[in-house]
Amino acid sequence: MNKRTWKTYGAWILFTEAVGALSGWLTRDGAKTYSQEVIQPPFSPPPIVFPIVWGILFALMGIGAARIYLAAPSRFRSCSLALFLIQLALNFFWSIFFFNLQAYGFALIWLLVLWVLILFMIISFYKVDQKAAYLQIPYLLWVTFAAYLNFGVWNLNG
Repeated sequence: MNKRTWKTYGAWILFTEAVGALSGWLTRDGAKTYSQEVIQPPFSPPPIVFPIVWGILFALMGIGAARIYLAAPSRFRSCSLALFLIQLALNFFWSIFFFNLQAYGFALIWLLVLWVLILFMIISFYKVDQKAAYLQIPYLLWVTFAAYLNFGVWNLNG
């Protein structure tokens, strides 16, 4: 890899991790309340699991976005990058709706829209760079698990 490629990967990973870190920082009090006061469904992981998993997933997202960015310009590349940015914004706001506002029903609907966008992003990535698409599969699986948790919290906490 040349210097430009490394800088591109670094920039996309840093950008994506920064979005996740800002979301985590803005929702830190809500997440603390969640872990202490909210009734959680079975299979809810301990709080320490979330920042570890999200850190890995944001890195994979950044790597995937960098691979797409470095691909030859095309309609699919532009669409893929747009879908990446839109789903990242939805991801960012889900935490605010869920943890800070405790709008569990609305957050679940938001998360389902996010899930669909991630799926579309994977399909779009696949048309540009198959490895970039495969890197997003753990993200889709984790958001599927998050939807289960979100539904359980909504169901158990009204």
